[in-house]
Amino acid sequence: MPSQDTRTLLHSAVPTAAVGAIVAVVSGVVAGGKGALGAVVGTLVVIAFMGLGMFALQRTAKALPHLFQMMGLLLYVLQLLLLLVFVALFKDTTLFNPKAFAVGLVVATVAWMASQARAHMKAKILYVDPQPENHDKPEKSGSSQ
Repeated sequence: MPSQDTRTLLHSAVPTAAVGAIVAVVSGVVAGGKGALGAVVGTLVVIAFMGLGMFALQRTAKALPHLFQMMGLLLYVLQLLLLLVFVALFKDTTLFNPKAFAVGLVVATVAWMASQARAHMKAKILYVDPQPENHDKPEKSGSSQ
């Protein structure tokens, strides 16, 4: 992963984890240990899904740049659908509090998207490649033959 991508991932994951910790503490106070566990699991699921999605999107951008925008839209829709599936699968679990899990998922998803948008707005990304990609080809000097 290039340094800019790593920086964006870090600037998205750290605030999401911090918000998830706050949700876990609040859930722990409201719903006990199972509530805290549910919020932590929800936050970890979001960080894993969004982080893997960002990695997949960056690989797609390098391999198939013409599909980047379509893949980005498809990726976000799939991520949100998978998060909805997780909520549906664990709605009747006794391992942790399902309401705290759902709240952790939603709050962590909003935190990820907001922090990722902020990271992209603050990033100084060049839109023009400062060096040509073909370094192997010698440049022609002033004569035209």
